[in-house]
Amino acid sequence: MTQDNWSVPETEVVQRIRDRLDADGTDVLATVVDVDGNAYRRPGAKMLLDEGGAGVGAITAGCLEDELVRVGERVRETGRPELVTYDLMEDDEDDVWGLGVGCNGVIEVLLEPLTDASRPAVEAFFDGRDVAVVTVLDGGDSGFEQGDRAYYYPDSGAFDAPAGSDSAAWPTEALSGPAGELAERGRAAALTVGHGSTELDVFVDGLAAPTELVVFGTGHDVGPVTELAAKNDFRVTVVGFRGAVDLGDRFPAADRTVTTSPARVAEDLALDDRTHAVVMTHNFVDDRLTVESLLDAGVPYVGLMGPRERFEEMQEAFAEEGRTFDEETLSSLYTPAGLDVGGGSPYQIAHSIVAEALAVSNGRTPGHLQAREGPIHERVDVESDADAPVQ
Repeated sequence: MTQDNWSVPETEVVQRIRDRLDADGTDVLATVVDVDGNAYRRPGAKMLLDEGGAGVGAITAGCLEDELVRVGERVRETGRPELVTYDLMEDDEDDVWGLGVGCNGVIEVLLEPLTDASRPAVEAFFDGRDVAVVTVLDGGDSGFEQGDRAYYYPDSGAFDAPAGSDSAAWPTEALSGPAGELAERGRAAALTVGHGSTELDVFVDGLAAPTELVVFGTGHDVGPVTELAAKNDFRVTVVGFRGAVDLGDRFPAADRTVTTSPARVAEDLALDDRTHAVVMTHNFVDDRLTVESLLDAGVPYVGLMGPRERFEEMQEAFAEEGRTFDEETLSSLYTPAGLDVGGGSPYQIAHSIVAEALAVSNGRTPGHLQAREGPIHERVDVESDADAPVQ
């Protein structure tokens, strides 16, 4: 595995899965399904392995990837999924996995042949729909086998199984609640739920539709922001107002480009609670009209480039037009945009802006990790009713 393949964004891993579904050969998908203690990645982290042993995506900091390639070869040969456990605890010197890997945890990884059963989740992800993939880890006496799969769509409340299987056989009442929560949060967890007189161990992998970052502006300083945002799993849109610049050519990292006018921002863009925006046209009137549309739409993050005094001038202009904004509305406005990292180069500025947008998107207040109490990664805690009857 190369450094470039290891460090790709999660959205690129999902895109590669989508591409390989229509390719020749059999790939193996490795997914972290459970972690006890500390580990580099949390449940839901994925790596796709092709027949040549090349991998895309990261499960650890590099200590298990070669081993997973070997297990992947076995899964490819048998055509059956395997659930493997790696004990990376540092206190067991007799265990080869405990020698200096620095994770200090126990990691469970599910490896399974990539089949068309993965297609519904991938298509939902790129259609902008949240989806939870429910995969059986241990069917016990339930009649389910390891690797059996179903999907839950929180926007419609639908619980579907792939063609050839019966969605009504799943314990939907027990699964729908946690599956919906995990899908909307983009998190994953291993759960045990009731299934008649027995129990079913499942892995619920929530795939939240990518968060959108809309960057308003066409200057050269927009490039670093779009590049870093794309690498941090934002779906990036660049918006220009004059039409004299080939936006696609200038900003190749953007997922899409839009040419419009400040007065048509609300009409030409779908602004919602997943939209994050950076306003950097450096034109006072364009910025003011754009900020007004974004605040009216309730966008959770509006980063405005420029000194604080510039927005104060905007507020004066708004007041002259009879417009005012309450504190709750203004709480989503960040100006000057970005975290205080002390840098002034284009990429340093872009890092500070994207980091701030990422923190807001993840519901975090930026701070030093050494000052954070508890684990670095969020622990998922969802409730499931193990005694719920089967629907």
